Amino acid sequence: MSRKGMQGGTLALPWPGAGARPKAVAKADGVLLTITLLLALIGLVMVFSASGVVAGNRFHDSIFYLKRQLAWLAFGFLLLHVASRVDYTVWQRMALPILCGTVLLLLLVLVPHVGTVVKGARRWLRFGPISIQPAEMVKLVAVLYLAAYLTKKEGRATEFTTWFFPPLLVIGLLAGLVVLEPDLGTVIVVGLVTLALLFLGGARMGHLLGLVLMAVPMVGLLVWRSPYRMQRLMTFLDPMKDPTGAGFQVNQSFLAFGSGGLLGVGLGEGKQKLFFLPEAHTDFVLALVGEEVGLLGTACIMLLYALLVVKGFQIAGRAREPFGRHLALGITLLIGCQALINAGVVTGMLPTKGLTLPLVSYGGSSLMVSLLAIGILLSISRDRQGGRSSSGAARPAGGR
Repeated sequence: MSRKGMQGGTLALPWPGAGARPKAVAKADGVLLTITLLLALIGLVMVFSASGVVAGNRFHDSIFYLKRQLAWLAFGFLLLHVASRVDYTVWQRMALPILCGTVLLLLLVLVPHVGTVVKGARRWLRFGPISIQPAEMVKLVAVLYLAAYLTKKEGRATEFTTWFFPPLLVIGLLAGLVVLEPDLGTVIVVGLVTLALLFLGGARMGHLLGLVLMAVPMVGLLVWRSPYRMQRLMTFLDPMKDPTGAGFQVNQSFLAFGSGGLLGVGLGEGKQKLFFLPEAHTDFVLALVGEEVGLLGTACIMLLYALLVVKGFQIAGRAREPFGRHLALGITLLIGCQALINAGVVTGMLPTKGLTLPLVSYGGSSLMVSLLAIGILLSISRDRQGGRSSSGAARPAGGR
């Protein structure tokens, strides 16, 4: 039975009730898979365009980054295929072991001579030629844990000590370890997704408001106590104050978007990637998109993300199992939130954060986790509610 309205300060969403699992499993959502393929292919093209000159100068191999991105993409699509074929309920049983394994990796990152330091941040574990970034895994692991927890505790959302507080301790532990790397951007994304999932899971508005009132001063303190974060905030407030120093990256991003205009200067013809725009193939790849294919091309990419979010919400709404609903919502919010924050950073609407553009930016860990998450989302789309006719009778299993 569907639940309606607001009862006792608790949000109750009108999700369909869980039904018996169908004997014939539906096909995975083709539109979602197509969107994923398009974004990944766009990413390959833009990574090569953005990194060719830098890779040639640094490694004497203009396709150095392209080859690595292709390798990660191949492995990521293998993960996507496997995850899309596996019953997604297996992740509910594996959520706690995966969480413990992730905490162990985060601890290893902080160990001297084990975690790799790059540009002052200790975020990587190196295994021969391969480097992984556990903080990227934290985003998906947090969603898996929250989905499993909300499913287990469904119907007890008004209880603070037994429902609302325990997941905050777990997410707080993950966030604390990530902050020590330091990586505040990942913590903010995880925090926003956690807040949204608790809200959609039925948490009381008073509890959520209290959480926000606690979190904002803590983030402010982290910014105030860190000189480079404070500098980023000041640059965000006045990017032209130091255009050749602290504001150099964001100002070069502005120049890239401004040079592109409506249709861009042409694919591969961008000038900002010629040692002007730092991290043009990673965090600021969208700026290069704006320069080379213009406002129209940038808008098309953001439209693909919007369609991905819409499909994710549709999959969540049709899921038969409560765990599938929570997990689909979490994955969708995670990808959509990170894409929105990245776009806000490169356009100067948000302070600079080290967050990639999902599926498009260069980065093996980010790409692998994003494709795995979408594989799980495709698995959820296979097992969906058939919907209900006007008479209230359920449609045949597998129907839309």
